[in-house]
Amino acid sequence: MTGKVGVIGLGNMGFHMACNLLKKGSGGVVGFDVAQQALERLRAEGGTTASSPAELAEQCDTVLTMLPNNDHVRTAYLGDEGVLKTLAKGSLCIDSSTIDPIVARALADEVVSKGSTFMDAPVSGGVGGAELGTLTFMVGAKPEEFSRCEPILSLMGKSTVHCGDIGTGQVAKLCNNLVLGISMLGVSEAMNLGSRLGIDRKVLAGIMNTSTARCWSSDTYNPAPGVMEGVPSARDYENGFGSALMLKDLGLVADAAKKIGAPIPMGENAHALYQIMVAQGYGSKDFGIAFKFLGGTDSDEETRGPL
Repeated sequence: MTGKVGVIGLGNMGFHMACNLLKKGSGGVVGFDVAQQALERLRAEGGTTASSPAELAEQCDTVLTMLPNNDHVRTAYLGDEGVLKTLAKGSLCIDSSTIDPIVARALADEVVSKGSTFMDAPVSGGVGGAELGTLTFMVGAKPEEFSRCEPILSLMGKSTVHCGDIGTGQVAKLCNNLVLGISMLGVSEAMNLGSRLGIDRKVLAGIMNTSTARCWSSDTYNPAPGVMEGVPSARDYENGFGSALMLKDLGLVADAAKKIGAPIPMGENAHALYQIMVAQGYGSKDFGIAFKFLGGTDSDEETRGPL
């Protein structure tokens, strides 16, 4: 690969994605973020930075956005200093944020009007997957254009799946995060209950991970402190997938479900619980903080009691 890749959004996910692009063969990375500290981190890794999305797009053949919500993505592309102000004809725009599929399709129309290509490519794999370069990309793209993104996304992930036309990547991601949000609450409830009833957390997690309760929230990202190393629950739920972001994703799910009349009773209950968690100040903490919110503690011994 020879062209520079611009990365807009250098948070917990975007920073690691940019670092993998730098390490694994892109023609250079130009980054933009509203946080100066994020720009400094990228420069320390060998990347360069821009003062606006427009300045970034002027230097790059490919633009990758990894931003928190619909409004951030719209501003990055359509704002006064947005990507479309300077985007060169024939460029490739990939949005790896999690946003409304309708917004993704509207942005695609704007990019196409400039003679360039847009794809939605949200990810699964979390901050750990972003750091290790093992993300799964769920891509919404025109069939004849899908191959353009594969060489770039392969530098940041282990799997790139063509889901269908523009917007279907977001559909896949919303459905995935619907299950993820629900499963994290279920694992948090079970780990808290088991600990309070007297079973060692690691023993319980080991049983769940080799039995019918096995899921990513348990075997890869367990929310109970003391069960796993290298996950947010081992570092006071810092530097993970924020509860506010999960709330945002479940809000997108709820809106989409309402529009088409699809029942999501479990999703509605999960959405309500994350709303309470965020209202009580847990928004910046990893969504596994649900374990503590439900009464779990840092120490297994603090909650273990005789039956």
